[in-house]
Parts: sequence; structure tokens; C-alpha cells
Amino acid sequence: MKHATRLYLVLAIVTVIAAIAVPLTVYRSGSTALPPWAAFVRPGQLSSAHAFLEGKCESCHTPNRGIQAETCIACHVSAPQLLVKPATAFHANVEECAGCHVEHQGNSVRPTRMDHGVLEKIAARGKDHPTALDCQSCHTPRDKHQGYFGKECASCHLATSWKISGFLHPSPRSTECSQCHKPPPSHYMMHFDMMDKMITGEKEARVEQCFSCHQTDSFSNIKGVGMVKVH
Repeated sequence: MKHATRLYLVLAIVTVIAAIAVPLTVYRSGSTALPPWAAFVRPGQLSSAHAFLEGKCESCHTPNRGIQAETCIACHVSAPQLLVKPATAFHANVEECAGCHVEHQGNSVRPTRMDHGVLEKIAARGKDHPTALDCQSCHTPRDKHQGYFGKECASCHLATSWKISGFLHPSPRSTECSQCHKPPPSHYMMHFDMMDKMITGEKEARVEQCFSCHQTDSFSNIKGVGMVKVH
């Protein structure tokens, strides 16, 4: 019985020594990655923006509570521009900064980079989820589509790219440009009859026939003229 106990004790000691020695050997052999035991106390290099906090863990981390938004705000409250711009005003209601802003990855990942993929994963949980995908909650409330396509931006646009792959303009189902577009005020004045028609050479063009003068790739691209600032 005593012999078996001693054997188990020796095996336990050997296992502990191996668990410490092997990672140290790998780490010292030239690997730039942190050994497993060190990853617990130092998960990775800080970004250049937070490099001055190197070694000052308590500046961001609260014991037994982790990273708290109050700690982030204590430093970043001096950036009021975040609350002024429509695209970033949503920060006023954010309760967890670390949910989007990732640290300890060096400069390979910018802490300020917006990862829309995270929002897609949240939205995939269902429409009833309190944080379901709502593009307008962060982006400008001005709808360039004038409400014709509803509020489900993700039904056409991808989070990785705002441009729609394979988008055909105008739509084969569209017969009038005014279904989606509104002519500028100048097109309802004498300027349209006196200048616009003459410039494009379309004397019989009507306001609602946008395609008579405008190219479909850009409203500012005028046939026979080129790019013109439309007022």
C-alpha cells in the first residue's frame, strides 16, 4: 500500500515539473508567443494608443470585476466629438466598452475598428433579442431611400461592405426615376428650361425623365458633359 502511495506521489511530482518545464523550454527556444502560464497575467501586448499603460494593469482592470465602462470613460470623457456625430452618438448609451473595443492584441487589431460581424451574430439570435440589428440606431437617421425600402438595411446591405454586389440600377421593375429620387429645386425653376436642357442638348426633356440627362451610375454624371455638381 505504501509502495503504491509513493508511486502516485512520484508521478504527481513528475507531472507538475513537466507542466512547468515543457512550456518554458518551448518559450525559450525562440517562440515569440507567451507561455501558457504567462498568458494569465499578461494576455498580450497593448496597442500603441495604450502603450503608456504597460505594466499598470490596475489602470483598466478592477480586481474580481474585470474591465468596467466607468474606467474607460474616466479617460475618454475628454472626447465629446463621439457624442456629437450621428455615427458615433450611440456611445452615450453603451454599457460595456470592451464588448467592441478589444485590447492586448498589439497593433494587429485597432481598438477603434468597428467589427460589424459581432452585430450580425447578435442579430442572428432573433428579432426579439433586445440588441437585434438596428442600423439606424448608430447610423444617420437620414434615409436616402426616402422610406421606400423600409428599415431593414441588412436585407440589402452587408455589414462587411455597404455596396451591394450585383446591384442593378435602375431596377428592371422601375419605370419612373421619381419613384425613388426627387429632382433638386433648380429643376422646378426657369434654370431648368434656360440652362439645363441646353447644356445636355435634350430640349424636350421633362423633369420626371431623369434618365434623359443623367447617367445611372451617378446623378452627377451628365450625358455628354461629365461629372457636374448638381445643386
